[in-house]
Amino acid sequence: MRHTQQFIIGLTALFAAAALHAQEFKKTATAGFTFLEVPATARAAALGEASLALADENAAAVFNNPASLGFTGQVHSFSASYAPWLAEIKNYASSYAIKTDAGVIGVGLVLFDYGTMPRTVVAQNQQVYDVIGTFNANSMAFGVTYSRMLTDHFSFGTTVKYVQEKIDIYTASNIVLDAGVLYYTGLGSMRIAAAVQNFGVNAKFINDEFKMPAVFKLGVAGEVLGDASSEHRVTLTAEARHPNDGDEKVSVGAEYSWQNILALRGGYKFFYDEETYSVGIGLNPQLPMPVTIDIAYSDYGRLDKILRMTLQVGLN
Repeated sequence: MRHTQQFIIGLTALFAAAALHAQEFKKTATAGFTFLEVPATARAAALGEASLALADENAAAVFNNPASLGFTGQVHSFSASYAPWLAEIKNYASSYAIKTDAGVIGVGLVLFDYGTMPRTVVAQNQQVYDVIGTFNANSMAFGVTYSRMLTDHFSFGTTVKYVQEKIDIYTASNIVLDAGVLYYTGLGSMRIAAAVQNFGVNAKFINDEFKMPAVFKLGVAGEVLGDASSEHRVTLTAEARHPNDGDEKVSVGAEYSWQNILALRGGYKFFYDEETYSVGIGLNPQLPMPVTIDIAYSDYGRLDKILRMTLQVGLN
């Protein structure tokens, strides 16, 4: 009963924050910093981003649900991800976490490199424009996470992120907050989770003001076959999203693990404009130092296919 009360209190707080934020804005698709909505790790991408209620992500949890970080079994954990994103954009993400007696502390960095583009001016002759050089553009988010298990069934976590987008000499920046809870219900291995991500005040780029891409998430996950120590394990996940700049979305995922060495994953997204299915694979060679390699393939419809890779290293 105590575990249930703690989860309800945490969930109520998240609902209240999401409700207050939702009342401030209309869904007009005018949010900025939309790079924050892109999945950072290959495992999350392969599961259709239905990763909120996973409890074994270690350092990668800082990108999906900071509460999951509290359940890490590794003293030190590190993750690094890379994806050649749409339109030849390069997407990098990296995180590190350390487990202490006071809780788990983590840091995470997401970087989008849009490359070099020609600088143009209106031409004075018959040409439409003249090229007078080049300029760069990029987006970045750096966060500090704290997570703690209050009981062996319940954990909470929060992340404070500094976000920035830069085009040539022009820059927009802000501070946003992620907060989440994760709860083992006691019904087998079933766990439920909730999180608010990218919660913050409006930002401004030159003279244009825009809102943050805040989203409220609910997730559920559980093993329908085996457990973490079984030869065969099947985990099902589902997640619902309520963004402040669009319609509600749902995603589901499944993961099959053989002896914790090989993992096969798949996911599907509902009510998205272009995104649909995703598949992936995970390899854990069972080295003395835990090392995991994840690869995900995501279908973005008419836009393109995205291949994402993640390397995770830990120290028990």
